[in-house]
Amino acid sequence: MNIGPSFDFRDLFVLDLANNHQGSVEHGTRIIREMAAVCRKHNVRAAIKFQFRQLDTFIHPDHRAQSSNKHVHRFLSTEMKREDFQKLYDVVREEGLLAMCTPFDEESVDVITEMGFDILKVASCSSKDWPLLEKIADAGLPVVFSTGGLSIHNIDDVTSFFDHRGVDYAMMYCVAIYPIPRDEFHLDQIDYMINRYPNTTIGWSTHEVPTDLVPVGLAVAKGARMFERHVGVVTDEIKLNAYSSTPEEVDRWIEAWSYAKALCGGPVPRPASTAEKESLDTLRRGVFARREIPAGATVSRDDIFFAMPYQEGGLDSGGWKDGIVTKTALKPNEALMVDQTIVPGNPDWMVIKSAIHDIKATLNEARIVLNSDFQAEFSHHYGIANFREFGATIINCINRDYCKKIIVMVPGQKHPPHFHKRKEETFQVLYGTLKVNIDGHIRTMHAGETALVQPGVWHSFWSDDGCVFEEISTTHYNDDSFYKDKAINKLQRSERKTMVNHWGRFELIDKAINTAQGAGGGNNAAPSAEHVMSHVAE
Repeated sequence: MNIGPSFDFRDLFVLDLANNHQGSVEHGTRIIREMAAVCRKHNVRAAIKFQFRQLDTFIHPDHRAQSSNKHVHRFLSTEMKREDFQKLYDVVREEGLLAMCTPFDEESVDVITEMGFDILKVASCSSKDWPLLEKIADAGLPVVFSTGGLSIHNIDDVTSFFDHRGVDYAMMYCVAIYPIPRDEFHLDQIDYMINRYPNTTIGWSTHEVPTDLVPVGLAVAKGARMFERHVGVVTDEIKLNAYSSTPEEVDRWIEAWSYAKALCGGPVPRPASTAEKESLDTLRRGVFARREIPAGATVSRDDIFFAMPYQEGGLDSGGWKDGIVTKTALKPNEALMVDQTIVPGNPDWMVIKSAIHDIKATLNEARIVLNSDFQAEFSHHYGIANFREFGATIINCINRDYCKKIIVMVPGQKHPPHFHKRKEETFQVLYGTLKVNIDGHIRTMHAGETALVQPGVWHSFWSDDGCVFEEISTTHYNDDSFYKDKAINKLQRSERKTMVNHWGRFELIDKAINTAQGAGGGNNAAPSAEHVMSHVAE
């Protein structure tokens, strides 16, 4: 088993030499060198893939002289000795390419490891050949296996087997028809495999006719990150089959991949470019006076109209609010300028309302589905206005002798240090990263990791990028949270939490206003910013 970094299969091009060397070292060398030149032109990482069969034992004796199996003659007519393969292997190394090989029998695995190949390939026809898979798993090399003709249960078996054996592997979605008919591609399977095997690089092993460049672009868009096709060179005597590509066709294939990759961009949210913003600004509507408006007037919707083009420095239609006050008098058709108006601030409840949009999106991205009868609890230890900085959203699932909650934190949110006298709880991260400080021990938790918090133990948690985690605990009691910041302890529970059914579509505003009013006076006023610790980990 490799103990170093895992092999990076992403953006690897596998060029399958197969039997297209025609049993000739000279012809095989030409293919390798011409393919290497194409790869250098595009600056891509590529592997030349050989196929090894020990034909003396691989083909049954009764079929060696004559066989109805279409592959036997091809294999025998292009047979090469090991020393000839060694010569081609040396050319691969000279050209700076990776060396990859598909063994079709156990003896070939030994030859591959002895020669020093970089990667092993499991052909679709061998992905249920367990004696061969056992041998491959013992070789200690990175492995790529193809899925042509396999059921999803077969694929589950292979991935589980390689996981248990500690094999560094990736898989190639493949349709084992040569060439592939249009109605057999089913490229949506790439999406399915990425979702089912999220920690595995998924590739596309292609057998379409070389002139069809649409599938590689679609495979890129679907998320394939490794690509394979058969390659060869045409001469006056040698013709290629319908699914093998010449150097010129590989050149166009990689160019199509590069173009598709550029079109797709990256997986993170795309920021708008300056050019895009400027283009949209030419269609933005500004806010203009419909009639004369005196200085100091509170402007109503009837006093203004929206029109384009927007005037630089002015209010735009998206920023309009009732209750705007003018600092200067305005004439008809004159723009309301940002620096000459007083725009009312958003009410505190808007902080939670806008955060709910992020919380729902985070749950969607994490593929976490909630029932429709849950209760959402918005904790805001330093007031609703500071919810995005201090607090958390708690989805209460069940509270009996056992308790389960789903907790969502938006990016940058922190939950202050506290302990429980009666409750023992375990956190398990479902999505994103969670940082915890448990009794002074600070750690970063990733999806699947757990942390135990025993009664009486100080703990706090926060997330830089946002996360979702489960809290599994003994029974929760409403009077069982004790905060290091004593100002929080002075608050009534209703003053530091806003609780609504579902997402509070019709009750959030009233409850948030009541919470803010309750925390606004007397000895129970919400803690000021001066009470906030410099860092929640302290």
